[in-house]
Order: sequence, then structure tokens, then C-alpha cells
Amino acid sequence: MSKKYAVLPCNGLDKCAGQMSKEIALLVCEQGASELICPVFYQVTDARYDKIAKENPLLVIDGCASRFASKLVAAKNLKIDRKLMVTEEAQKRGIQLGLEPLRLSEKEVDLCKVFVAELLKEDVDAPIAATGTSLTYPVPEDYIVYTKDKFIFRIPKAGFYFTESDCWVQLCGNLARIGVTDFVQHSLSDIMFFTPPVLDMDVEQFGEVGVIESGKAVYELVCPVSGKVKAVNNELLTAPELINQNPYEQGWIAEIELSNFSEEQDFLLTPDEYLKVLEKKVADFHVKK
Repeated sequence: MSKKYAVLPCNGLDKCAGQMSKEIALLVCEQGASELICPVFYQVTDARYDKIAKENPLLVIDGCASRFASKLVAAKNLKIDRKLMVTEEAQKRGIQLGLEPLRLSEKEVDLCKVFVAELLKEDVDAPIAATGTSLTYPVPEDYIVYTKDKFIFRIPKAGFYFTESDCWVQLCGNLARIGVTDFVQHSLSDIMFFTPPVLDMDVEQFGEVGVIESGKAVYELVCPVSGKVKAVNNELLTAPELINQNPYEQGWIAEIELSNFSEEQDFLLTPDEYLKVLEKKVADFHVKK
């Protein structure tokens, strides 16, 4: 028996992905005991839908990268249990969605059914994303600390390499964790959304490997190394604020099985080298503000 959800779709009905979001929400409710939340009414009337959302795990279905449904949930200070973005999932399968928004094609309806089957199947089976391997990554014991006004920027002194785009990599044998630095989390402020990379996907050095988003901006994570994604930090799906709290430990993003680190290391920065980049970025950031 599938889990009972409170299902919140986006309301972008002028787009194909928005129509698919609505269709997926209806199918989930028809195939289980889930309850539908109307995003339009939820903006103006809280009582009924607040009760539904707070008493059931919340399934959010966004049509596209505008993430209307996710932003509505954030405005209500609710936690997301499961999340699906239609355009992203279609892209992973190499499917181009139609341009006609008002009527879904047979192919698009079938794709909605595939998404629903996967959502409901995962309630019974193990989740798709892994929360990490059994390896123990050393906890940073010493930091370079750079202070500017009220902001404190930390850089681990040992065991980490960095990119000029403010991502880090920590090695453990042939695996490595990756994440973002203090500069990213301070720049974005309160991080509200995390879109993880796909498990077992191959990623190139400096290729995109997930997205984090705040009310200020969307940040595409640049992978410091090439390899295969072996795990993602599942906790960030419901608690992305862990990146703000500690980007080097609980706020790690993904684990990568390394494919060519010996050659790629030359393109990465040591802590001291990254400090120089950080100092310039912080100075420029404060001038812009």
C-alpha cells in the first residue's frame, strides 16, 4: 500500500510541464489515499490545506525551474517529504516536452504515468537516493578563518581542494565528497531548495552536479572532479539549511567515484590558494552590495 501524501502541484497551466504536474498529482490521488492541495486556493486560504499539509507527508510537484509549488511551501514554513520536477525528470530521460500547453499528447500522458509508478513504487522499495557510503570522512579539525564585517568564512586547512567557483572536494580512497564553501552559503543566505544529481550519472570535472537555491539566487554546483555519482546527501532534500549551518560536514552534496584525479588535481586550489580567491570575491561582493 502506497503512502498517503498531501500533494501540491504547481499551477503553471499555460505550460506543458505545468499541465503534466497537475496530471501527475491527480493520478497519485486516484491511485492511493492521498489528498490534493490546490495551489491557487492555498495562497489565499490556509486553514483547510494547512491541516492536510501538516498531517501528511508533503509531495511537491514542480513543473519547471521556477519551482512555484516549492516556493509556496517555503512561504508556509513547511517541510517537503518528496519532490518531483517534471522538466528535469523528462530531461534525464532525453525527452523533449511538447510546445502545446493546453492538451497533453499521448506520449506526455504516458510519461506522467511512469513518474507516478516510480513515486508510488518507491514507497515500498528502497529510496532511489543514497545518503552516503560506509566510509568515514575525517572531520576538519583546523580552519583558515577570514573575517569581513559580520561574516566569518572558514576554509579547512587539510584534506580539501577547491575550485574558483567555490566548491570543495574531500578525498577518501577512490571516493570523494563534494560541496560548497562558506562563501556560497553566505552569498545565498537562507538556502531553501536542493536538487541533487542523479545517482550513477557520469560527471566531468567542472560539470554541473546539482542545484541549490535561496530566495536570492539559484546556484549550479560545479563538480571539482570527474567520475560517477555514487551517493547524494538525502538529508538536504528536507533540510537544505544544513548547508548554511555547516557546508563542510553535514552540508556535503554528493559522493563521487573518482576517475582521473591524478591529472585533475593540477586544476584545483589548495586552501591557501583558495584563500586569495576568497579575499578578492568577498571584497568585490561587499562593493556591489
